[in-house]
Amino acid sequence: MTDLHELYRDLHQHPELSLQEFRTAEVLADALRPLGFDVTTNVGGTGVVGVLRNGDGPVVLLRADIDALPVEEATGLPYSSTRPGVAHACGHDMHATCLVGAAERLAQTRAEWSGTLLVVFQPAEELVCGARNMVEDGLFERFGRPDIVLAQHVGPLPAGMIAYGSGPLMAASDSVTVTLFGRGGHGSAPETTVDPVLMAAHAVVRLQGIVAREISPSERAVVTVGRIQAGTQENVIPETAELGINIRSFNEHVRGLLRAAVERIVRAEAAASGAPREPEFDWHGGTPVLVSDPDATSRTVEAFTAQFGQERLIPGAVVNASEDVGVFGMAAEVPTVFWFFGGIDFSAREPGRAAPMNHSPEFAPDIEPTLSTGVDALVVAARTWLS
Repeated sequence: MTDLHELYRDLHQHPELSLQEFRTAEVLADALRPLGFDVTTNVGGTGVVGVLRNGDGPVVLLRADIDALPVEEATGLPYSSTRPGVAHACGHDMHATCLVGAAERLAQTRAEWSGTLLVVFQPAEELVCGARNMVEDGLFERFGRPDIVLAQHVGPLPAGMIAYGSGPLMAASDSVTVTLFGRGGHGSAPETTVDPVLMAAHAVVRLQGIVAREISPSERAVVTVGRIQAGTQENVIPETAELGINIRSFNEHVRGLLRAAVERIVRAEAAASGAPREPEFDWHGGTPVLVSDPDATSRTVEAFTAQFGQERLIPGAVVNASEDVGVFGMAAEVPTVFWFFGGIDFSAREPGRAAPMNHSPEFAPDIEPTLSTGVDALVVAARTWLS
């Protein structure tokens, strides 16, 4: 049997950024091969797919993401990242380990179910392009179209707990790189220039009014300017300034309003500043709203309740973060069921101290009972849909 604790520590110590998960993919493929899966690597880049055919029945897709973040780990764990500036600060190492554990248990109990198990280790979730890359690389044509997509995410909830929601669960995400054009010159003679830094500063402030004044308070939406870059020296007014903007929304109408408002405001600020050129917009990294299908979620949660007991379930999980796993269900035109599971043993933490969130340099789930819960949840969910 696979030593899942050791596998988790190994993945945690050797994180790899999105689209660079070469070692991770090989480790996971090597873990699947002895279990009887047909294993294919390099799907959609660095994705790994395992197929276990076990007679007639549904095709069930279990997915885990595998990429890490450009974050310097600050957990102090004895198995901390060995790679400076890169860390599994979102728990994808835990997701991958849980999926290996679930695949092993399902392979060992083939007499108790029938159908096809499609195990997908997806790269580049943090860039919200990995699922799309795998679909465009012929995921379903090569390995079979699933009847349902199942996935989970660890978070700063009490370890051993499962949180679920029905319907829209995680936000759509869109990112845009905006280039603003000015006319450069000497910092001592601003009247001879068109300052793109001032232009960008006004745009950043004005963009914050979109959600407050253009989106209904009954809707959820976020506009974040996460990056502003301009210039090389304090006494030189540059030619250009660049903004990195991200928006989150929960329906297509609001998504369209946000995109249009961002472009309208930036163009207006450029015009107000006398910009010599129209700004340029490079929209990228988009992913749709993640919807946990209500009927399929209800059926899966019933199985969770029978397995774990009502006291270990938390209803109503909806977050503004985004996930691209929904791309699989949308592309295959089948339901997706998604849930969260807790990763923090609060009894071992200092009272009153908040648990680090995902993407924090201090985030790392406690191995147990997190790992056991994640494995159990995937197995129960899969068995709910396999014949």
